[in-house]
Amino acid sequence: MELKNARVPLHVHESDLAESAFSGTKLLKSSFTNVNLYRSSFTDVNLSEASFADVDLTNVSITDANLSGMKINGVLVSDLILAYESLHKE
Repeated sequence: MELKNARVPLHVHESDLAESAFSGTKLLKSSFTNVNLYRSSFTDVNLSEASFADVDLTNVSITDANLSGMKINGVLVSDLILAYESLHKE
C-alpha cells in the first residue's frame, strides 16, 4: 500500500507492516499500537511526538530522523538514548 500527499497524523492499530519503508515522510503526532514493524526502515522522517506502544521494532532502522518528543511505550526516545550513552561510555 502506498500513501501519497496525506496531511493528517497516521494512526496504525493492530497491523502487520513488517519490512515497510518510510522515506521523506512527516509522521508528526502519529501513533503505532500493536503493530509489527519488523525489519522496517525510517529514513529522513519526522517522528516528532510520534508514539509506539506494543510494537515489534526488531531490526528496525531509523536514520536522519527528527525524534523530538517521540515515545516508545510511554518513554521519550531522547531519554532512552541518554541512558544508553551513559551505560556505554568508554
